[in-house]
Amino acid sequence: MSDGEFPYLVTLADAARGRRVMLVADADARARIAKRLGLVALDRFAVEAEIGAVAGGIAAKGAIDADVVQACAATDLPVPGAIREAFDLRFLRDAAPDAAADEEIEIDSADCDILPLDGDRVDLGEAAVQTLSLALDPFPRHPDADRILAEKGVLSEEQTGPFAALAKLQGKPKD
Repeated sequence: MSDGEFPYLVTLADAARGRRVMLVADADARARIAKRLGLVALDRFAVEAEIGAVAGGIAAKGAIDADVVQACAATDLPVPGAIREAFDLRFLRDAAPDAAADEEIEIDSADCDILPLDGDRVDLGEAAVQTLSLALDPFPRHPDADRILAEKGVLSEEQTGPFAALAKLQGKPKD
C-alpha cells in the first residue's frame, strides 16, 4: 500500500480492463493533504478519471475538484477558492529519458504529463494531489489586502518603487 496522504493504487491489470474511478477524500485525508500543501483548509477534494492501458503503461484522464482555503501572501487572511483542474497522464515503464546526468534534455509540452510507472502500479491519489499542488495560486491575495496593508502603513510598490520620487516631483515648480 502507498504511504501518501490519499493513496489509490491502480495496476496494469486494472488499466487493461479499463474503468472509471471516482474518489472523494475523507476529512482525515483532506487534513493530511492540507498540511502537506500548506493550506489553511481543504474542504473538498474529489477525483474522477478514466483509467486505461497504453503501450508500456497506464493512462489516466480526468479532473480534480477541490474547495481550498489558502493564506493570503500579504496578510495571512484566509482566501477561499474553488479549483477544477483537468489532467491527462501517462505512466510509462520507460518514462525516464536515457541521458547522462550533465546532459541537457529537451522536452515538448506533450512530454510534460508522462510519469514513471512504479513496477506494475501507480498511485492515482498521489498524482491527483500533485495536480492540486500545481493548480494552487502561488500568491493568493485577500480582496481587502491593499486596504489592510495601507491602514498598517505598508507602502505599495507604486509608493516606494524607483519612480516614486519622480512622481512626487511632478507638478512642483522649478527653482
